[in-house]
Amino acid sequence: MSQNLQTGGNINADAVIQRTLFVQGSYYLLTAIWPMISIQAFQAVTGPKTDHLPTGRESDHWLVITVAMLILVISLTMLLAGVRRSQSNEIVFLSVAAAAGLATIDIVYVCRRVILPIYLIDAALEILLIGQWCNLVSRRYFFR
Repeated sequence: MSQNLQTGGNINADAVIQRTLFVQGSYYLLTAIWPMISIQAFQAVTGPKTDHLPTGRESDHWLVITVAMLILVISLTMLLAGVRRSQSNEIVFLSVAAAAGLATIDIVYVCRRVILPIYLIDAALEILLIGQWCNLVSRRYFFR
């Protein structure tokens, strides 16, 4: 049986948690489908990718699409939890861990000059999401 983030039945707190899941899930959904819809538009903003070089075909961006599919699955899980009003510890962990992982990748690889500084915008948004989750958990919404 999963544990739930306890809000003491506070309807406003429940709504904030649900809204946070929708915001993060929607943001991830958009960022996941973007390279699948137009790899050219994605690269125009985020910079060229080299994962297609073995074949040279633009349709063979296997790494970009793999990451996009994983982010898509995370986004759909968050959106489903929001619809179902799920506040399990697992969904909170997934939300924070995904944001932390993506922010870390953004920052490390911008600093190493592997990806463009535009990714720091994503890192900032991820850090804001982490802050929101920490705020929700610390303001008497505790784990049982």
